[in-house]
Amino acid sequence: MALQFTDATAKEAIASGKAVVVDLWAEWCGPCIKLGPSVEKLAEEFEGKAVVGKLNVDENDELSAENRVRNIPTVLFFKDGELKDRTVGLVSYDELRSKLEALL
Repeated sequence: MALQFTDATAKEAIASGKAVVVDLWAEWCGPCIKLGPSVEKLAEEFEGKAVVGKLNVDENDELSAENRVRNIPTVLFFKDGELKDRTVGLVSYDELRSKLEALL
């Protein structure tokens, strides 16, 4: 199951140096809702190998501002504390999986 990040917990996970996936979303965003099951599947498949979570941008805006996120859904991929990749908009599960595998 994907974690429910706050700005603080997301930054803590990123600082750990592990592979971290952050799905930036909002409840009112249709494409965000459609992307949700893919993020959940990613969290299940990579449990123990990567940290996967969701960050509600209406409740937490620091991480999205720091990474210049202008549209949602945006999925950020971190490794060794640095932003390595991102997707913007509704993308396939295979694309998310491929980007995460590249970090491992």
